[in-house]
Amino acid sequence: MEIKNATFVISSAHAYQCPDHQLPEYAFIGRSNVGKSSLINMLTANRKLAKTSATPGKTLLINHFIINGTTPNAAWYLVDLPGYGFAQRSKTQRTKLEQMISGYILQRRQLSNLFVLIDSRHEPQQIDLEFMNWLGESNVPFSIVFTKADKLSRARLNENINNYLARLAQDWEPLPPHFVTSAETRLGREELLAYIETINKEIQT
Repeated sequence: MEIKNATFVISSAHAYQCPDHQLPEYAFIGRSNVGKSSLINMLTANRKLAKTSATPGKTLLINHFIINGTTPNAAWYLVDLPGYGFAQRSKTQRTKLEQMISGYILQRRQLSNLFVLIDSRHEPQQIDLEFMNWLGESNVPFSIVFTKADKLSRARLNENINNYLARLAQDWEPLPPHFVTSAETRLGREELLAYIETINKEIQT
């Protein structure tokens, strides 16, 4: 898939405020500091599309970007969701963000796939496992995107990924689709975009 253009459309505080359209949406979510904005910018080949910050947890709204909007048959939406694990948020703010996220995921009929980002440097975290189990129980289609692959040696990266998949296999059969990426080296970009293109074609037919 070739991304010809990527344009910010709107930020929404609730699912019902999101754009009214018939195009597929692909949403990205993960814990704070997982590298979500960097990954989105890498996928779209636009370093300034999603705002990156040294302070985790800066995405506080549902952000819609239209991809290939000038080519109707190839157009789709990329959605940048607030992270879970909410860095330094009050209980009121956490509740508001949780409601925003769950509202979008459960109510948004245009959602074609949710990409759950996991930092490849870390062992499986309970919050991520619980979130993915909730997605499965809610019948939400999702895939796993391991980020920051460039931060590890190839041997350590493979070991971490295999260990993570082994942990997932305790709860999942078959395993959810997964991708290994790096925003720095563009690793996994073609695979992710090809996956989105495949789903788009399935929707069209």
